[in-house]
Amino acid sequence: MDMENMLRRSLTGLALAGLLSVGAWAQSSNTGSSGNPSDVKQDTKDIRQDKKDLAKDKKDIASDKKDIARDRRDIPRDRRDIAKDRRDLRHDATDVRRDRNDLAKDHRQRAADVAKYGKNSDQVKQENADIRSDRKDLATDNKDIRSDKRDLRHDRNDLRKDRRDVHRDARDLKQDKKDVKADRRDLRHDRRNRRHDRTGH
Repeated sequence: MDMENMLRRSLTGLALAGLLSVGAWAQSSNTGSSGNPSDVKQDTKDIRQDKKDLAKDKKDIASDKKDIARDRRDIPRDRRDIAKDRRDLRHDATDVRRDRNDLAKDHRQRAADVAKYGKNSDQVKQENADIRSDRKDLATDNKDIRSDKRDLRHDRNDLRKDRRDVHRDARDLKQDKKDVKADRRDLRHDRRNRRHDRTGH
């Protein structure tokens, strides 16, 4: 009888010990699944930052595309301006040659009039007036040529600048697309971390 009681008590003790160990394991499992609140909070902050970075990079991409489109529109306009400046330059060079020819012709005519009519004749006075007018025209045309050359240099600089801008904006666009990919990877990674920290697995 004592042996039977002793056996029953041993079995009861073992059963209680088993129940206690199962309860302790369940509690530790639940504690692990609840995760670390500070880690979850940090993961949430990281996700918010990733979303901000992603939005900023998308905005940068849109801005780069606009810049590229604008610069590509500017390039044909710069080429048209350069072509116009060259035409103006050729036209003014023609005017200068014509003014020089007129001036030389008036000098020859004046010399002939002086020999024929005398230094103070009306014909010589008229030739002197023509010479003054030719010199004025020549000065104006030379000034136009200098202005055309300045315009040409300016338009060539604009063209070079617009080409550089297109190249730089294309490089920025490529980098921003890479940044978007990296931000999306970071966002996925941080979301996985938060799930892991919440569930413990």
